[in-house]
Amino acid sequence: MQHDFSTQDRLLENRLIELETRLSFQEQALSEMSDALAEARIESQRNAELLRHLLEDLGKVRSTLYADPADEPPPPHY
Repeated sequence: MQHDFSTQDRLLENRLIELETRLSFQEQALSEMSDALAEARIESQRNAELLRHLLEDLGKVRSTLYADPADEPPPPHY
């Protein structure tokens, strides 16, 4: 049996191949974006944790610098 494709059949087949190719590229792009988003979320969590630690440290420094002067011993010349 001989396959005798009409012009319309060939056009449809070419269009199907083109759509399958586009779908494949879209799936690849979606996978790459998903991976990038996952990495960005991890980095964001790390940055949030770092910021929390820095704010804690800043609070400690501020409490030391701006402590009540009455708690300080008098200077030696008194």
